[in-house]
Amino acid sequence: MDFKTQGVCSRSIHFEVKDNKLTNVTFVGGCAGNTQGVARLIEGMDIDDAIARLEGIQCGPRPTSCPDQLAKALKEYKSKS
Repeated sequence: MDFKTQGVCSRSIHFEVKDNKLTNVTFVGGCAGNTQGVARLIEGMDIDDAIARLEGIQCGPRPTSCPDQLAKALKEYKSKS
């Protein structure tokens, strides 16, 4: 799935889900070290666990973050599945 982010430095997030587990997570744009770190940490994680861990994280004064945007993307994915 490709998800267009809002309110953060990254422009989009791509991920795949197999057996309710995240695979091939990549962020386009954003802080390269941080987004690569997040992507590697959640690789293979159950999507419900990822949502629970990432949802609500803020970036500085912003009301969202790249991890929070990933949680939103996963919720959208679940709603369409």
